[in-house]
Amino acid sequence: MNILDKIIERKKQEIADSKSKISVEKLKDSEFFSRKIFSLKENLKTKSGIIAEFKRKSPSKGIINDKVSPLEVVSQYEKFGASAVSILTDLEFFGGNFEDILSVRNHINIPILRKDFMIDEYQFYEAKSIGADIILLIASCLSPTQVSEFTELAHSLNLEVLLEIHSDEELKHINKNVDFVGINNRNLKDFKVDLQHSVNLKNQLPQDILSVAESGIYNEEDFKFLKEKGFDGFLMGEYFMKNENPGEKFEEFISNVKI
Repeated sequence: MNILDKIIERKKQEIADSKSKISVEKLKDSEFFSRKIFSLKENLKTKSGIIAEFKRKSPSKGIINDKVSPLEVVSQYEKFGASAVSILTDLEFFGGNFEDILSVRNHINIPILRKDFMIDEYQFYEAKSIGADIILLIASCLSPTQVSEFTELAHSLNLEVLLEIHSDEELKHINKNVDFVGINNRNLKDFKVDLQHSVNLKNQLPQDILSVAESGIYNEEDFKFLKEKGFDGFLMGEYFMKNENPGEKFEEFISNVKI
């Protein structure tokens, strides 16, 4: 069983536990459920294109940074031009939780991506109830039919959809309704990074779809390379989070790449 399989097995248990404690109707009572979302589609056109991530740890890297607070970090991300922020809500493997989004939602005015492994309709109502604007669908966890159904559900809740793919085989998961296609530079099964593989995949995307380069962007050269290849957005976390002050590192990065 690879790490992705382990995560999904654990996620199924977590969802069953959550369903037994909080109903969908109760989730709909949240103060955030009727709010108008902030749109990443709009922000990709007017800001840096960077979806800057708050992430404490990962299965491949272990602890990255567990000393800073979400609000401290994401408010700096917003200040210096992030198009959106990504916040992990998986506890066991990434050290995240719902409170990380709840603690910042009323303090920033850019979109929040709930970064998690979405495999059940219930999770979409959770995402809406905690104030997320975008959800992630990972093709390797889902069938094309599930991607289509989950996209429809997300849109019914006024959430934008980022579909993540890793391989040529997953191109079939793309449908005309997803808002963005993310190409993960890191293979989730063995964690190897290959930027050229991502470019090759991007060249096979429908021409009118917004593309996001995800993970494995370790320096300014990587970013410039992917930008020159036509990516519209860039999901970056570890590069900033591994520093004592992620917001300061983000400011420095933005200055150096001259966005």
